[in-house]
Amino acid sequence: MRPKMIRVDAPAGAVDIVGTGGDGVGTFNISTTAAFIVAGADVRVAKHGNRAVSSKSGAADVLVALGVAIDQTPIGVSRCILEAGLGFMFAPAHHPALKAVMPARIELAMPTIFNLLGPLVNPAGVTRHLVGVYSIDWLVPMAEALRDLGSERCLVVHGDDGLDEITLTGPTQVAMLAGGEIRRFEISPEDVGLSRARLADLKGSDNEHNAAALREVLGGKPGAYRDVALFNAAAALIASGVAQDWEEAMTTARSSLDEGRALACLERLVRVSNGYPTADNEVGQR
Repeated sequence: MRPKMIRVDAPAGAVDIVGTGGDGVGTFNISTTAAFIVAGADVRVAKHGNRAVSSKSGAADVLVALGVAIDQTPIGVSRCILEAGLGFMFAPAHHPALKAVMPARIELAMPTIFNLLGPLVNPAGVTRHLVGVYSIDWLVPMAEALRDLGSERCLVVHGDDGLDEITLTGPTQVAMLAGGEIRRFEISPEDVGLSRARLADLKGSDNEHNAAALREVLGGKPGAYRDVALFNAAAALIASGVAQDWEEAMTTARSSLDEGRALACLERLVRVSNGYPTADNEVGQR
């Protein structure tokens, strides 16, 4: 799939934040929310994603509900990355094979090999990743595959509750790639100063509900949605190499939210993706 994908230019150091999907839980769009927090921390995000297959709301679905135009050319995506801090690559537009099998995947409504391939075939060729996997069986194999494909840094995560994200309900298992070596460890909410939450507190609903929840988190609303997005954003900041430890990563992620920079990234992405210019002072700040 990599040789045939339609590529996108992205700056060195850009990061992807993506889950395989298929965990069957139906959370709100955690990785997409985290992506805006990371972009607000001045780390370029080249996010690869799709519409929902086995859940109610995929990354593409919630972005459309937020007003983002996802039908971008490769040049358009690159412009979004540079000017808004985040660009979204709609998987079927960059991978003819995915477009061909999409109807069958929707009909099956269950994880397939394409869930696992998605994080491995980012059209921007990023070498830094936060990847959530739906089964712990794929934790280390995913990290190994990314390493073998040339990635420099990644965190592959799986919540003990089954989430393909870092969770708040208890421990999350992590495989971290750095310096060519893969290290396994476990992390829990209290390790980064967060409270545990019930799985029900992380669940989402349809596109409109999830879009409103995402905007509320970026606007500063406290609660489990905010905390889980912060936790995952912190992991992505470590994967990017910008933060050296969890304390620094959480501080940076909180600043992105509290100072309004994450929300500003969303607002810029809506404008840039729809063809409207950004203000000169906004571009200069990046």
